[in-house]
Amino acid sequence: MSSNRRTFAIISHPDAGKTTLTEKLLLQGGAIHLAGEVKARGAARRARSDWMKIEQQRGISVTSSVMTFQKDGVVFNLLDTPGHEDFSEDTYRTLTAVDSAIMVIDAAKGIEPQTRKLFEVCRLRSVPIITFVNKVDREGRAVFETLDEVADALALDVCPMSWPIGMGGIFEGVLDFATQTIARPEGDSREFLGKRDPVTDGAIPADIAEEIELAQMGYPEFDLTAYRNGDLTPVYFGSALKNFGVAEMIDAIARYAPPPRPQPSESGTIELDHPEVTGFVFKVQANMDPMHRDRIAFMRMVSGTFKRGMKLTPSGLGKPIAVHSPILFFAQDREIADTAEAGDIIGIPNHGTLRVGDTLSEKNTVRFTGLPNFAPEILRRVQLKDPTKTKQLRKALDDLSEEGVIQVFYPEIGAQSIVGVVGQLQLDVLISRLEAEYKVEAVLEPSPFDTARWLKGSDAALRTFADFNLSNLAKDRDGDPVFMARSAWDVGYQQERNPELTFSATKER
Repeated sequence: MSSNRRTFAIISHPDAGKTTLTEKLLLQGGAIHLAGEVKARGAARRARSDWMKIEQQRGISVTSSVMTFQKDGVVFNLLDTPGHEDFSEDTYRTLTAVDSAIMVIDAAKGIEPQTRKLFEVCRLRSVPIITFVNKVDREGRAVFETLDEVADALALDVCPMSWPIGMGGIFEGVLDFATQTIARPEGDSREFLGKRDPVTDGAIPADIAEEIELAQMGYPEFDLTAYRNGDLTPVYFGSALKNFGVAEMIDAIARYAPPPRPQPSESGTIELDHPEVTGFVFKVQANMDPMHRDRIAFMRMVSGTFKRGMKLTPSGLGKPIAVHSPILFFAQDREIADTAEAGDIIGIPNHGTLRVGDTLSEKNTVRFTGLPNFAPEILRRVQLKDPTKTKQLRKALDDLSEEGVIQVFYPEIGAQSIVGVVGQLQLDVLISRLEAEYKVEAVLEPSPFDTARWLKGSDAALRTFADFNLSNLAKDRDGDPVFMARSAWDVGYQQERNPELTFSATKER
């Protein structure tokens, strides 16, 4: 069963040009009409995928949104991943929902730490990667240096699919190997406006012609199987800002990227032609529409054909819900979806019934695996400025933890909630959103704890443990017991003393 769906993400280090590339892909895919525009309301010229207030201030994608566009009979679902290292958890979950990725590298900087971290996640899941070396219209490193760095740092075979004719001040375009044409810069802005010259004698300076010859001999040819297994990456050169290489990216995803892949579940792999509709929630986003306190659960379709109004059972709830107004994401226009296929992402509006990691299915017999919660590396106490707002704070913390921005722990002794995050920036986002969306002013104070471990074991063992360690115990939002440790040593010590309990650093959703 071949599918015309391509569900992919773009991964990069901050500032490598991911937002620009996203925008240009949407522009060429016809999903938006003017780069930087925000439809109808507000003339704020910024990329439409970065819509939260804190993002406008910081210019980074904090939330992963979904953008869908169609071109030449292929439906592209682009999942936007936060590029900032503190959002590794949200990003990680988004990468569980895609079938391939575009890795954007700055031609001058090469592979940066964040790119490597995200790449590791792709490797864990054997997600195939297409590499886009951006900003070749500026001064950059030698092409061979970049190619060899990708090969060495990421242990991947590289296969150049295009080649820049000079860089920076001597940039004269990009040669596409497949069509043997050169995309040329035009006008004062020196951008690509559609002019492609065939390769003729003298069209390429001698030193660059020599490089190209060496490259075609020295690097392996493109091999679809090796790419789809995650062993080889095709490398394209371009400039998202000046439109070089953007059409080639769309073409490469359509032509080479895998269609929706089967997904692992507790009872074996679920194929696309599995007889019932199944999917899993990889992200929950609160307050997408500031006028309505809604929450959207993002569900990745795994099998079947979804029809509007269908009843699906979330594994966390156990009783069916009717999905009356699902959302398909055509950039920022929320079009109501009538049907969706495997690989599509559906937004399901709900009031907190759907959670990250939930499986949705018709018969409630499938459970997808592999969406973890990570032990937080930073723990803080939340101190309210106005003690009468305790109820609003609890609601806000529950909402935001459901969304995966933070984790929240309620200590058995003491009234102050404790929030846990994987990275510092999440704390800034928390304070900013508490104020903007929930009108709650709060400050974060140091907590005596260093890390948290989920506890599992018999009721008797848990009770015995609680008798001695009540001041170190909390419950997470699900009511599951959590040991709040003052140090890593503390964890080891308690593990030795309580061999009948398991202290886990991750919790499967």
